[in-house]
Amino acid sequence: MTEYLLFSALNYPNIDPILLEIGPLAIRWYSLSYLGGLIFAWYYMSRLIRVKPAPCTQEHISDYIFWAMMGIVLGGRIGYVLFYNASYYAENLGDAFAIWDGGMSFHGGFLGVCVATILFARHHKIPLFRFADIIACASPIGLMLGRFANFINGELYGRVTDASIGMVFPNGGPLPRHPSQLYEAMLEGLLLFLVLFVLYNFTKARHKPGLLTGLFIIGYAAARTFVEQFREPDSHIGFLFGTEAITMGQLLSAPMIMFGLYLIFRPRKQSI
Repeated sequence: MTEYLLFSALNYPNIDPILLEIGPLAIRWYSLSYLGGLIFAWYYMSRLIRVKPAPCTQEHISDYIFWAMMGIVLGGRIGYVLFYNASYYAENLGDAFAIWDGGMSFHGGFLGVCVATILFARHHKIPLFRFADIIACASPIGLMLGRFANFINGELYGRVTDASIGMVFPNGGPLPRHPSQLYEAMLEGLLLFLVLFVLYNFTKARHKPGLLTGLFIIGYAAARTFVEQFREPDSHIGFLFGTEAITMGQLLSAPMIMFGLYLIFRPRKQSI
């Protein structure tokens, strides 16, 4: 059986996680995925505000990208420390600040961006939900690039499978596994981007502040919950509540669905 699984597995491409090294400086695909996501967000949001009435100016978007970056990095790291390995970091507090050693949480980054967006909108007196809607439309591509980087790193791989799409990951043992990073890239990233693109440009969704944000949140949470059925749980956490089905990713996605539903169905004084 093992020989059959290995024979039927796809070849993992083994791309070097480090794109370029210059002395002690290493440029990694993972870092570039963050940078690429932020650059795309700046570009795409700049195009979206050409549709009037715009919630903000080009200068606002350029300033906001730094706020978003800080929210992603700080929120992502704090979320990982609290959600995924709190007991370890409670005993090794200094390691909690070692971002360069890896360990980021999307759900923490999401909360960090939410806080950054609220503070930025209040500071510049920008309509929060209209601003959040264009951020939501631009975010999926960054998620897609991040999942591609996870794939290149050979991390966050899926469970063992006998499907023809299975791959043997360098750090995943000898058996083929689902390339769950690519599933997430397509669902959380490309598909969600296209859905929001169509809704923003060809429907009246953009005239209902908060609607697109709610759809983005539910879309991500639904995609993550689905892919968690194929993704290998973190070894130090495993499945939750003594089950063989519920993972931390699914647990953290559940309140996102509730929040997304609130944004979709919340009362609105008027549309724009």
